[in-house]
Amino acid sequence: MDLTVGPNLFFWSTEKLHRHHTELAAAPVARVVLGELVCSKRLPFWQDSIPPAIEALQEAGKEVALTTLALITLKRERRLTADLAAMGLPVEINDLSALAHIPEGTPFWVGPLVNVYNEGTLRWLAGRGAVRICLPPELPPRSVSVLAEAARGCGVAIEVWGHGRLPLAISARCYHARLHDRAKDSCQFVCAEDPDGRDVDTLDGQKFLVVNGVQTLSQAHACHAHHVEELRAMGVDALRLSPQSQGFGVICAGYARLLAGETGADDLLATLRAAQPGAAFCDGFASGHPGVNWRAGAAG
Repeated sequence: MDLTVGPNLFFWSTEKLHRHHTELAAAPVARVVLGELVCSKRLPFWQDSIPPAIEALQEAGKEVALTTLALITLKRERRLTADLAAMGLPVEINDLSALAHIPEGTPFWVGPLVNVYNEGTLRWLAGRGAVRICLPPELPPRSVSVLAEAARGCGVAIEVWGHGRLPLAISARCYHARLHDRAKDSCQFVCAEDPDGRDVDTLDGQKFLVVNGVQTLSQAHACHAHHVEELRAMGVDALRLSPQSQGFGVICAGYARLLAGETGADDLLATLRAAQPGAAFCDGFASGHPGVNWRAGAAG
């Protein structure tokens, strides 16, 4: 089992993204997914940094893929998706409409926003050319086990969401813009003010969700530190780590030590808490419980 770093979900400055890519080149991870997943309006600000990031990561021995958008709705977004297939790298689809731009038989990856819930879907994607699938994070252990077994028969690598805020929903409407009384087309990129998303509380003041432009995320950070051996026994090939603005290099190194047997889950958790002061963690889905739960039953 090794580590995959998923695409950055947030709107960071070009300078911060450059530092992030430099950090990933030195991180003990096997592969990295680059590109814009959430909002195509962000892409022009940093798309010129993608080619040098690809070069640096490949020189460091990382496998690199490019993600599609999670919701492809506009003509220019369809053109952007078609352009991805011409870049000579694996494309990770997070919207099934992207398959229209990938020639049949061309190998591609499948991201966690595609609902791969059963063996039939997995086998159909494998037949279409999928070679790596990151399963939706809400799947219970029994489903992960069944799908990992089916994937082995198809020669497909299986990933499970290992760490980071869970992607719960995507919308055509921009929550960040609405919170600031702005139209989506004149949002003024207010999402950049929240480099890890904006907290949403209930009317009672309880931490509830996080919004990131058009995306809804979990407030708590999923953490599979205590489930690695179970996932390894199921035949899961990789854990996926989702970027965050602070301490991400420490998180990557901590999970790499755990997978190598150089540290334990409790020690990793202590490292994660130090890297993310005040963060809440959850692992309910990994235990077949409500996703917000932590350690199989305790409230997150």
